[in-house]
Amino acid sequence: MIDHLEAARALDDIEDITRRVRQSQLYRLSSLLMILWGALVLAGNLVTYLTPVYADKAWLAVYGLGIAGSLVLGATEKARSGMGSFDVRSLLAFLMFFAFGFFVETIGHFGPRQMGAFWPIYFMLFYCLAGLWFGIAFTIFGLGVIVLTLVGYVFIGPAFPLWMAVVNGGGLILGGLWMRRS
Repeated sequence: MIDHLEAARALDDIEDITRRVRQSQLYRLSSLLMILWGALVLAGNLVTYLTPVYADKAWLAVYGLGIAGSLVLGATEKARSGMGSFDVRSLLAFLMFFAFGFFVETIGHFGPRQMGAFWPIYFMLFYCLAGLWFGIAFTIFGLGVIVLTLVGYVFIGPAFPLWMAVVNGGGLILGGLWMRRS
């Protein structure tokens, strides 16, 4: 026979396991998305540095491939785990996120260097916020990229896109690989 204290402990254990499984699944999908976006961002920054005349086209391709890849990864993970991870609300939030960023870009009259700093900082703000709900790793990662972006913006000259390829693109890839381990 089990008393009410043992039952309460058992329910707490089940809740804890459920929370850890959900966090594990979230980290798995997040890691895949970070690696995807990291590779795309790295490529976008390399194109920006090597052939700046094609930077606009490269970044449109980065965004298009990133959104399409995110949808595919979300659907694949949902089929694999049975847990919804990237639904229509997520897509709409993502589109609103980009729309606001493009709005700020349009009214801000930023040059290429400012845009190279704005977008990573803007993205990392949401990683920092996600950490408040989904795990401190997101916040630490976001703050790290923000600080390194600002350091590069202030101290790195014309090679700033290369700096960002490593800091933002490489950082996303490394962060994604680290999350896969966790």
